[in-house]
Amino acid sequence: MSTADPQRSLRLFRTRSGPVVQRDGRFQRIAADWENLLGEDGLFERLSAAEARGDGRAAVEGGLLAPIAGQEVWACGVTYTSSRLARMEESKAAGGGDFYARVYHAERPEIFFKATAARVAGSGEAVRIRRDSSWDVPEPELTLVLSATGAINGYTIGNDMSSRSIEGENPLYLPQAKTWERCAGLGPCILVTDTPLGGETAVEMEIRRGGGTVFSGRTTLAEMKRRPEELAAWLFRELAFPHGVFLMTGTGIVPGADFTLEPGDEVRIIIEPIGTLLNRVERLSS
Repeated sequence: MSTADPQRSLRLFRTRSGPVVQRDGRFQRIAADWENLLGEDGLFERLSAAEARGDGRAAVEGGLLAPIAGQEVWACGVTYTSSRLARMEESKAAGGGDFYARVYHAERPEIFFKATAARVAGSGEAVRIRRDSSWDVPEPELTLVLSATGAINGYTIGNDMSSRSIEGENPLYLPQAKTWERCAGLGPCILVTDTPLGGETAVEMEIRRGGGTVFSGRTTLAEMKRRPEELAAWLFRELAFPHGVFLMTGTGIVPGADFTLEPGDEVRIIIEPIGTLLNRVERLSS
């Protein structure tokens, strides 16, 4: 993968006052319908044209929202060696550890439904951990923004909240281990580009608790086993997404078995040149 060209890239924010484009440090509000905007091919060219016709408003107003409207979020698993090893370890008790080794080496990737837009938190908002889970982790993931044809229109940052205790009990519990209210974070924006991010692109995560760092990790896209275009092609084999779709591409940063999230934790995920996704952690009260 080559590095995204700064001259062929811009950031797209979803705000309460409408879509906002940022380029070269300058913000420009544009007139567009978010739900239909992401489904069309050639998003960079269309946003550049809309930017030229903008209304001159130069600030992000009304607060940031998660960059998703009517789209779905899907996710991939076992795309990094570190993820394969972690999933095998958590599933030893259930005798299912070898499932993940087989998926890692198989032609067909693991792809699963993650969330609807209503279950997604934006940057600065809270994600949740389940009341019936005892081992919970965030999974920092480069997330593809795909058009209705499956073309990569851009990238955002994803937080794939996961219950390792539920999934480790039985691999068939995957939907419960991955999907609940506020089970995902997306943001802070979409990096819209027609040139792909390079393998040297770093994914970093820091988890803070009580003013200190309790976990940090770093990987790069070069550690991914599968190419983003390959994952997108598998998702679109028998599915249609007229308004586009978000696809999380898997994690290469996995906290150890001695770590679990707690309410009040703060999760920071950094992927430059996209930015920083910040989510605090809550548990739904009974």
